[in-house]
Amino acid sequence: MSMLENFLPAYLEEVVGDRFGRYSKYIIQDRAIPDVRDGLKPVQRRILYAMYDSGNTPDKPYRKSAKTVGDVMGNYHPHGDSSIYDGMVRMAQPWKMGHVLVDGHGNWGSQDDDPPAAMRYTEARLSPIALELLRDIEKRTVLFKDNFDNTAKEPVVLPSRFPNLLVNGVSGISSGFATEIPTHNLREVIDACILLMEKPDTNLEQLMTIMKGPDFPTGGIIMGEEGIREAYETGKGRIYIRSKTEIENVRGGRQQIVITEIPYQVVKSRLVTAMENIRLEKKVEGISEVRDESGRAGLRIVVELKKDADAQGILAYLLKKTDLQVTYNFNMVAIVNKAPRQLGVTEMLKAYIAHQREVVTFRTRFELEKALDRAHVLEGLVKALNILDEVIAAIKASKNRQDAQNNLQWMFGFSERQADSILTLQLYRLTNLEITQLQKELGETQKKIASLQAILDSDKKLVSVIRKELTEIRDKYGVERRSVIQGEVEELKVNLEVMVTQEDVFVTLSGEGYIKRTSMLSFTRSGGEFGSAGVKEGDYIKYIQSVNTLENLLIFTQRGQYFLLPVHQIPEFKWKDNGTAIVNVIPLAKEDRIVSCIPVRMFDQPGISLIFVTKRGQVKRTALGEYETKRSSAVAACKVSADDEVVSVTPSKGNQDILLITKLGMAIRFNEEEVNSMGRVAAGVRGIQLREGDEVVSALWVEGEEGEILVVSDLGYGKRSLLLDYPSQSRGGKGIQTFEFKEGKRVKPNGNGIVGGFWCKEPLQIAAITHEAQAADFSSEKAPLSDRKSIGKAVVHLEKNDYITDLIVLPHYASGQSEG
Repeated sequence: MSMLENFLPAYLEEVVGDRFGRYSKYIIQDRAIPDVRDGLKPVQRRILYAMYDSGNTPDKPYRKSAKTVGDVMGNYHPHGDSSIYDGMVRMAQPWKMGHVLVDGHGNWGSQDDDPPAAMRYTEARLSPIALELLRDIEKRTVLFKDNFDNTAKEPVVLPSRFPNLLVNGVSGISSGFATEIPTHNLREVIDACILLMEKPDTNLEQLMTIMKGPDFPTGGIIMGEEGIREAYETGKGRIYIRSKTEIENVRGGRQQIVITEIPYQVVKSRLVTAMENIRLEKKVEGISEVRDESGRAGLRIVVELKKDADAQGILAYLLKKTDLQVTYNFNMVAIVNKAPRQLGVTEMLKAYIAHQREVVTFRTRFELEKALDRAHVLEGLVKALNILDEVIAAIKASKNRQDAQNNLQWMFGFSERQADSILTLQLYRLTNLEITQLQKELGETQKKIASLQAILDSDKKLVSVIRKELTEIRDKYGVERRSVIQGEVEELKVNLEVMVTQEDVFVTLSGEGYIKRTSMLSFTRSGGEFGSAGVKEGDYIKYIQSVNTLENLLIFTQRGQYFLLPVHQIPEFKWKDNGTAIVNVIPLAKEDRIVSCIPVRMFDQPGISLIFVTKRGQVKRTALGEYETKRSSAVAACKVSADDEVVSVTPSKGNQDILLITKLGMAIRFNEEEVNSMGRVAAGVRGIQLREGDEVVSALWVEGEEGEILVVSDLGYGKRSLLLDYPSQSRGGKGIQTFEFKEGKRVKPNGNGIVGGFWCKEPLQIAAITHEAQAADFSSEKAPLSDRKSIGKAVVHLEKNDYITDLIVLPHYASGQSEG
């Protein structure tokens, strides 16, 4: 046979599937998931059994951990010593276990996630309650199997005289499965177990009156009764664990937050570091110091606050942003009949009760066998002592021991077992006292046999034995509940005032889209002039807002979208810095452009609306409250058709007139009440009927008859006409003329279109921004006061082929009115 003929073809997916299937089965059954009966993973079970087998019990001195790890590795667990020692360490840490199973001596780690000392330095022995898991193991209560090299036997499961799976909990990850079972109170679990055992039809509601929820060794407040109920029913659910905190008053009128209990599995040192980072990064104003004062007296973390700090607000922020409050997700998976299953609490307790029935039944059978054997021997001894002389004569006449045994069996009808015990009887047992003792022992043994037989014959008696033993464990090891259960999940609301220092600032946005926030101090130090704001060459400041850090900016774009930008999130720069591109702050689309920035502190202002005006003359009014959002991305503000764009968005009080000015010099004035309030994404109604090639360039708020309307053309011509000349009309008309364009070959043109308009009740200083990126300032008084239809006068000097693209009201003359 050639060498090639020894090889068989195999498909990769079949080989990988087979190997991974075997590996997964091993990981699930023999490493990561606990058995539903004793609540132990294989490594834990092997550690406890090895310690018990070698006599490393609570009544003996501590023994080196390395010796235990060596025993486990050599006899039962053929894996690395670190995995064994890690398992041993967890069972010795009181902040992870409801009741520790290993009594450790030395450095076994800490709640700060400090590592334990190496196994050669630490010592350990079984804890008293761990003996309850192993009790009666030598009485054939559980099955044993061969160890990995067939040199010894190890238990498949421990007798587990208390429901360890729920009491100590477990967490583990295997391939395809994970488990997360929290710790519970020993007294509650045992009481629930007894109730379910005596009344198997007990429902979950009745069980939960006794077993209210998890009980973590680290205490804390558990919130979410609904989550507990769901987890107890299905095996999956979510709860919130909150630290136990108190606000204390200290001298000097200050306060401090004192934390005495933290959530289960939270590393204390990391929690303290996270709170200290919040202080250092000034994410919250008012924390002066964070100290860890934990010691022998217990856990104590102190967050010292500055004078007049909002203690409740800071506590709410810390609960929301750190592990002072965490979510805990139940995922109760355990091995049932060699397969993983997600279980509710009732199923877990029933599986445990079934295991206890088996354990007690096997133990009773074992003890009954021993008692029957002893009774049989005692019956032979009592019978022999009654005919002692004949027995002695028969023994004397025998040749040897075997002959004597045969003679006793043949002459007096003793069994082989009885004959053997008669031959080994010591002479002092022939005294009257000993004879009475034997008869008394026989009577007691017969009573014991009857009692054991009764347990095997009656389910009621079997249950009462299990209950009696569980009650003893409950009374001996039970502790008071450590975690407080709160039915409702308390919503955490963090006030903005806690996170942000209240400060008046300037926010500027340039024509090219550079934004910055500047403190009043920086503005003053730079000379206190608006014209000196830093911009890139060829750029200009389009919007300047004096706002507070607690306010928000509503930023509207020409495509009908808006962004809510909290002022405190705008990067801070000096007054003479350029700032940062707006796209670094909000996700503004490349082809979109900002048309309006409106500062808002409160959205629930009654009677305040936003008026939208588009290039095609559409007008829309929507209540300000509609624009409240938690999203940081773009939100639809107004429906805009493909050939249209938003020109202006301004707040209104509901009692003013709107004056629309178009590019070709038309204007219309109508009361804003003619525009009904609509939803946020409505398209609006027609404000003005436009001629072909015309578009709206400005939307002004006007009131009464005072003041003048200033209009400026693209070639720098401007004129003012009285507001009185613009009577109120109905919305949707063609409007009236507000500017006359000069026409003719030999006439110097005064413009091709209007760039913007203003309502002037007092002189305005206006900056004209040209196509060549030049800025020219002029006063509104420079424009002549004339008829609506007049041709105006040059108010801005422009170079040849240059034209105005934008008009800005300069702030130090501003009356709060701009061209939009």
